[in-house]
Amino acid sequence: MIPVDEGEGGMAAVKAGTLYVVATPIGNLSDISARAREVLSEVSAICAEDTRHTKSMLQAYSIDKPLIALHEHNESDIAWKMVERLKTGDSLALVSDAGTPLVSDPGYRLVREVREAGFPVSPIPGACAAIAALSVAGIPSDRFCFEGFLPAKSSGRRERLQNLAREPRTLVFYESSHRIEESLTDIVAIFGAGREAVVARELTKLFETVLGNTLGGLLEKVQQDENQRKGEFVIIVRGCEDDTGVALAEGQRLYSKLVEHMKPSQAAKLAAELSGAPRKALYGGEG
Repeated sequence: MIPVDEGEGGMAAVKAGTLYVVATPIGNLSDISARAREVLSEVSAICAEDTRHTKSMLQAYSIDKPLIALHEHNESDIAWKMVERLKTGDSLALVSDAGTPLVSDPGYRLVREVREAGFPVSPIPGACAAIAALSVAGIPSDRFCFEGFLPAKSSGRRERLQNLAREPRTLVFYESSHRIEESLTDIVAIFGAGREAVVARELTKLFETVLGNTLGGLLEKVQQDENQRKGEFVIIVRGCEDDTGVALAEGQRLYSKLVEHMKPSQAAKLAAELSGAPRKALYGGEG
């Protein structure tokens, strides 16, 4: 059993010259930890991706602290200023809009610079959408690969997915309402319609849904139900498991390259010969 350090005399463990990386709820405000509330109440200031969003969240906990905007466009400039504050003895917290900072969110430059300057960085763990989704997906979770958000353009998405098509570990993606249908379409095109997957939507919120099916079945559900295109999404895809799946993935990768330089039927024939994948699975045309 791991011993629990409650701090000196049971007092809050907020120390001068320390940066605390604090996880916040991904939807349900009751999911914040007691320690997170304590730390946010006692630090000198809080670095936040969106100060308006964070101010609203803090008000729900009756916390009033100075907020410092830290996002991808200003992080490099802000980081050294935070180091200077730590040198004066201030304690700081870093939060994201939801969940655990640095997981598909800004913050790693700040953490890196603080550590390189010799100051401690302490995690205050809590909610993370990727882990929450994995915990309810019913898909192997002993080994997984977190990919965050796929590229915004279809060409970039398909290239990234081609590189992941033979990955044996479970794959975890984030996606927004603006691109959920398009991303699922590309995932089906590269991984095939029959691969097992789960789409978790609006986790811990009022309209939470967790849908499990084949990739093709999930795409059909999202296309047919407008509500399944609203909110924030975690897509979990089972890894490539057998030789047939590996061959098909490789065949699809080769086909996508070859078809740029020859007729689709010729590209499918050559890709099938090189990969061992069924030709008809690569191209349904004749000739």
